[in-house]
Amino acid sequence: MKLEIEKQLPQEIVLFLRTAGDKAVENGYKLYLVGGTVRDLLLKRPSLDIDLVLEGNAIKFARQLTAGTGGKLTIHQQFGTANFRQGEFTIDIVTARSETYAHPGALPTVQPAKIKDDLSRRDFSVNAMAVDLSPATFGQLLDFHGGTTDLDKKLIRILHKKSFNDDATRIFRAIRFEQRLGFNIEDGTERLLRKNIAMLNTISGDRLRNELELLSMEERPEKALARADGLGVLRQINSSLKINQWLADRFAEARRRHISSPAVYFALLSYDLSRDNAEAISERLNLSGDWKRIVLGVAKINDGIHKLADPAISPSTVYRFLKRYPVEAVSACFLSNESQIVCSQIERYLKELQYIQIRLNGDELKRMGVETGPRLGRILKALQDAKLDGLVRTREDERAFVQQWLQTHQ
Repeated sequence: MKLEIEKQLPQEIVLFLRTAGDKAVENGYKLYLVGGTVRDLLLKRPSLDIDLVLEGNAIKFARQLTAGTGGKLTIHQQFGTANFRQGEFTIDIVTARSETYAHPGALPTVQPAKIKDDLSRRDFSVNAMAVDLSPATFGQLLDFHGGTTDLDKKLIRILHKKSFNDDATRIFRAIRFEQRLGFNIEDGTERLLRKNIAMLNTISGDRLRNELELLSMEERPEKALARADGLGVLRQINSSLKINQWLADRFAEARRRHISSPAVYFALLSYDLSRDNAEAISERLNLSGDWKRIVLGVAKINDGIHKLADPAISPSTVYRFLKRYPVEAVSACFLSNESQIVCSQIERYLKELQYIQIRLNGDELKRMGVETGPRLGRILKALQDAKLDGLVRTREDERAFVQQWLQTHQ
């Protein structure tokens, strides 16, 4: 079976693929288009995520190719891969390889191999196809694992029984592809998936977090997360993690309000967690920096959010309470809280208060006679609060406020 690549890919990419295929043969290699691009070509879906596999030294070949085409090359020596950029598109070139796993959850040990071995190490049949780019056989499909049949049947099927045991992150990928493509996980694959759920315990927190991020980047992540929940995947990470219709509606609302992002989705997923569970999930996923502040921030905001239910609360108090937390955590609480008063206070913060700034700075206050030290900080805070509460508006108002403050705080 031959694919009509010319009709589905941009002309400049087709020209590059033909040039690369010619160059490979000239140097005694064989070059293939592989993976998701092949799947999407067969499904007639747009795809510019181009991955090439070479039976030979990918880095050496990439340098030869760059010399002949003038593209920009980035080498990843430790992985034996190269990234080629020309014009508006980028292409990854890797050496065909086989993989073995020292133990479940380990990163694979790789060694050079033929294309058939390379395809056999992949996750699912629909991602285990290749297209020959040699001049004489350009466009010829290689399908050793029934990928085209599974595409016709709309099935996600693993290639061997130890697949989830070797690498349990494939559980997430099965869900992601199933939901993205509108397919079904094949019955035998689902049985093995459920049987190997506990193998997620062999996966590092960093890799689990990455898979959750990828789920959150899908068009409708709540669908993938609901499927993961139904299969027991979320509970395996933490027994308190779950998704229901109420939470799915919050995801949709985030998109409707144009405040959706993987971080906001993750904050929503964390919304009902106690602080102890938030801490436990942060530890399990090895969260640090912004991600940890987001998850823990949701729990901390919820601990004190009752303060915002006071209709008489000042804007500066709202600001001081919410400013301590990442905007994604604040957004999640806005989307999830049932109180109209609370939501209006948070919405005002998100749309207005967080952007209000005073015009005077520390240097100007020094020129007004304020010495460097704690007193300077107190004046700046008082001035910021006055600006938030509408007591000052112009630079002249601010100067007058500072002068008055200095007179009353001798």
